[in-house]
Amino acid sequence: MTTFALIGAGPGLGLATARRFAAAGHSVALISRTAQNLDDLAAGLARDGVQAHGFPADVLDPTSLTAALRAAADTLGPVEILQYSPVPRADFMRPVLDTRADDLDAPLAFSVKGPVTAVNAVLPGMRELGRGTLLFVNGSSAVRPNPNVAGTSVAFAAESAYARMLHDALAPENIHAAQLIVPGAIRPDAEHSSPAALAERLYGIHTERDGFRHYAEVLPTETPG
Repeated sequence: MTTFALIGAGPGLGLATARRFAAAGHSVALISRTAQNLDDLAAGLARDGVQAHGFPADVLDPTSLTAALRAAADTLGPVEILQYSPVPRADFMRPVLDTRADDLDAPLAFSVKGPVTAVNAVLPGMRELGRGTLLFVNGSSAVRPNPNVAGTSVAFAAESAYARMLHDALAPENIHAAQLIVPGAIRPDAEHSSPAALAERLYGIHTERDGFRHYAEVLPTETPG
């Protein structure tokens, strides 16, 4: 059995993707900052017969994130699929003209150093397996910079560049890196952006291995400037 490792485990998209990948036969490693949150999610999944374990870590702390992913592989089996989808903090969302240089430190650590740390932790195991998938989930500011949320616009764009380079560099090793852009809010009643719909889409990206960037739905049309 191989492992689906979810960085950014929560009751919405995270729980839905955990269920979807578990249904395909993968064990589930849940990673987020709060141990109690992880225990609650794992207990809920266990009641449905899903083998899931929580591994507390902070994506802003490379040491804890690396340790969590290594513990997940040791406990559950090698990580075949990594999903990086933690929710950005509210203080990343300052307008561009109110953003100072040091305001970008945490967003870049969150969206660039975090993914780099996570990939470096799981890549040796994927290479040993001879296959793997790296899934990056971002909002629309990753592809359409928004001056009202400068921190995520800058950091998501950098994350996108890193993920795209991984897509090209790792394809010869049968390791597929892909990005899913979710333009709007994730809502239970949304046709294409509900947790269940997005989980199915992410599973399809993993299995179909077709291209780098995918969209949950069409980006809204920009107003001409």
